[in-house]
Amino acid sequence: MTSKMIKYSKKKVKNCLSPEPYNERKNYSKKMKVNCFIIKNLLFPVFVFLLFIFTACTKDFEDINTNPHGFTTASDGSLFNSVISSLQPGWDEQFYIWNEILYKQSQLAALTKDAWGNFTIGTEDIWRNYYLTLPEVRELEKRFETYETTPEVLNMKAMLKITLALKTFKVADLFGDIPFSEAGYGFHNVALIRPKYDTQRDIYLKLLDDLEWADNNITETATMAEPFVTFKAFDKLFNGDMLNWKKLANSLRLRYALRMSEKEPQVAGLVISDVIENNKPVFYGYDFITPKLEAAAIWPAVMGFKNESLNWSFREHNGLRLGSNIWHQLSLNDSADGSGIFDPRAYIFFETDNFNKWTFFPQLPSVATPSSGGIPYGGHRDQAGNFDIKGENCIYAPFNYFIVRDEDNMPIPIITGAEIHYIKAEAYLRGIGVAMDMMKAEIEYLNGINASVEWWMKVAEGLKLPLSGMSFPEMIQIPSSLSSSSVQMHFGFWNATSDDEKLQFIYTQRWLDAFRQPIEAYSLARRTLLTPHEGDPINHFRLPYPPSEAENNLKNYSEAVARQGGDTPDIKIWWMP
Repeated sequence: MTSKMIKYSKKKVKNCLSPEPYNERKNYSKKMKVNCFIIKNLLFPVFVFLLFIFTACTKDFEDINTNPHGFTTASDGSLFNSVISSLQPGWDEQFYIWNEILYKQSQLAALTKDAWGNFTIGTEDIWRNYYLTLPEVRELEKRFETYETTPEVLNMKAMLKITLALKTFKVADLFGDIPFSEAGYGFHNVALIRPKYDTQRDIYLKLLDDLEWADNNITETATMAEPFVTFKAFDKLFNGDMLNWKKLANSLRLRYALRMSEKEPQVAGLVISDVIENNKPVFYGYDFITPKLEAAAIWPAVMGFKNESLNWSFREHNGLRLGSNIWHQLSLNDSADGSGIFDPRAYIFFETDNFNKWTFFPQLPSVATPSSGGIPYGGHRDQAGNFDIKGENCIYAPFNYFIVRDEDNMPIPIITGAEIHYIKAEAYLRGIGVAMDMMKAEIEYLNGINASVEWWMKVAEGLKLPLSGMSFPEMIQIPSSLSSSSVQMHFGFWNATSDDEKLQFIYTQRWLDAFRQPIEAYSLARRTLLTPHEGDPINHFRLPYPPSEAENNLKNYSEAVARQGGDTPDIKIWWMP
């Protein structure tokens, strides 16, 4: 291979990794498909082969033969930092999957027009993010196995296992069966450049075991010795706080055990019982009357990046508005003046239209329904005097500008303390892993409402527009009469007429808390079929695999498709009842 070819290969990897602005990436995508299967599995073996050839003549050429971009020069911490950074949702993932598909299917918002049918750009983005990160994970796994088994090294292993579980659950929940046990090893073993697909069930059981291992092996006080001292400096999620890592492990155990409880009730029950009955550390929203408001989230300013993709995905898409479904969970009536609003999160999630009206877009529009328009997500609003200019055609209430524009202080939630309360509430109400206990279910449920409302209000208080510096409290006034208490007055268990309705209340509030976690809201809707919904029941259960897999891993892809019954959105994934 010539030096020119090597440079070209490196350029392809760089292009696939760089989060370039949409207009630049769009033209590139039209010219050629980024073959991420080849990049993630073939280029690394090529580099390994080249290194083998070059090392045949190494005397006095050590500096020349050192690859400045290879794993050999990357520290453990820098590799882990890259893995943590990959938790950010991609530009195209947000645009084509979150905004075009998941908000519509979960009905957390209304998609006012189906304008972007090329969703495969989004699925390729998700696939690329995961499989370009896996080689870094596998490299760290290999290194850790060579280290002395100390509490510090066990902490590092646990952090990696938890992060890998978080990423893998996400991809499996969107697609079903995926390459996992053999994936990411292509640069170690050429025989694994086309990895097999593992069943989603096997993946779930393996990841839950890994999370349990992490909980059992984390030592919260092991912070004084290398290599952990240096390693934890690269932890931009919790800054090396091992109690928070333990909370994340157990919180994820609850989330995913409950998700699979319809198909694996015994295994799920044991996991839930272990976490709850043994009082394992998890994220707390409320400790009875004391607000904790804990959560795992990516805070852009803390991690040292600007979340420019957030506003871009709304500004360029411009199709999401307040829908009738979510409106009816936030307001007692359809008064456009907002007099029926009982939930303060309405003012955080959405804002009025260009005429200062709370006008919702019907979830099931007729041909006579006027189309949406305007420029509610345009950057011009981040200038003094222009905030209220949303365009004359903005006749439906848009997402609140602050939560889609603040690229520094708007968090990317991973899992909240409120979600854990709702999970516990469902477990107690249904008797999953714990004895049925309606009183405990109600306590956890009310803690969930308190935690969610107050967490979101705290987030809103810290939001600022990046150019003008205008803050949310300066521009948006939430009526003082609205609080978690006003939500409880409408959605308290005492308003329910049956246990089934209480369960629906739990799902409704968990669904609302996941407003900026559309993948989680989508999963909840698919699992329960009881989240707020208008029209026919949801019939969209998964994302089709990205085209690159059919092109480059055909045999394994075909086996996975046949095993699951197809590769279309109406095919239920494993844990669905």
